[in-house]
Amino acid sequence: MLGFIARRLVVSIPVLVGILIVTFALARMVPGEPCKSILGDKATASMCASFNKKFGFDRSIPEQFIIYVKQLSKGEFGNSIRYSRPVSQILVERFPLTIEMAFFALILATVVGIFLGIVSAMRHNTLTDVSTMVAANVGISMPVFWLGLMLAYLFGFLLKDTFLWLPPSGRLTAGLASTPFYVAWGWDVVLSSPLGKFYQFIANHYIFNALITGDWVVFNDAIKHMILPVVTLATIPMAIIARMTRSSLLEVLGRDYIRTARAKGLMERRVVRVHALGNAMLPVVTILGLQMGALLGGAVLTETVFGFAGVGRMLVEAINARDYPIVQAFTVIIAVSYMTINIVVDISYSFLDPRVRLQ
Repeated sequence: MLGFIARRLVVSIPVLVGILIVTFALARMVPGEPCKSILGDKATASMCASFNKKFGFDRSIPEQFIIYVKQLSKGEFGNSIRYSRPVSQILVERFPLTIEMAFFALILATVVGIFLGIVSAMRHNTLTDVSTMVAANVGISMPVFWLGLMLAYLFGFLLKDTFLWLPPSGRLTAGLASTPFYVAWGWDVVLSSPLGKFYQFIANHYIFNALITGDWVVFNDAIKHMILPVVTLATIPMAIIARMTRSSLLEVLGRDYIRTARAKGLMERRVVRVHALGNAMLPVVTILGLQMGALLGGAVLTETVFGFAGVGRMLVEAINARDYPIVQAFTVIIAVSYMTINIVVDISYSFLDPRVRLQ
């Protein structure tokens, strides 16, 4: 097992290098100059020359890339051009929201999608099967931005005087604030430690932070604000997972060893749970890994619709402003997250199918 994991990590090194090169190159291929985007179209040539010298854009592209790699080797992402703040601090503030939303969306999509897929496969060619697959096709067909707007309009406005009302935007109700766990526990001194940013990163996961501090008012409010974005983000992955689970399980249920298990008199539920489901999960696990990466990318539209200040929204703003450090940092973080998820998926194969370890 350790050898298998080591091989996957070694193979990931060239991928990581490729991500750095492509991200750096694409950021600079976007039409427009940072000087004009930040200072405005009336910026003179001398102003732009001074601006480029200040931020190192007067150097050659290879020199800029070497400086960028040196910063990354030290765990630094540089300073934002637009906000004049360390990019790492912006990541600490913005990334937890995106992680929170993507995590809950994946949980919802996985649980509901697998359940619907199993039910549909066990009742193949019945009304339940047909209606489930029709719903899945509708779910795949709905654009995220349209679904988000419709849910916000329905639950935020049409149902505003009922118990079904849900907040249509924002992360917390105005007037509420999430108290970081290190403040609630009297650990303020930890901010000056090397792990200070890590503690801030954890505290910015409002739901988890409220849970461990026992702040149930903030916890309930954060959950309510998260429901609509999570449902919006989870709809398409949920439909894809349901269809994949159904097709994979139907294929496995037609194999000889399943017929043998049935011939022994085992109950159908036991046949599915013990003999079929494990083998049917291999392609589903692959889809789960891909969908987690897609959720991080799909967060751009969802955060914009619901007014969330997460990574996706900040990335769009940074691209428009030609804020290279933020674009590079956020893109690399999302790409590395995607790569890490794929490694975890490959490792999970070895538990579902021991033959993978021998390859």
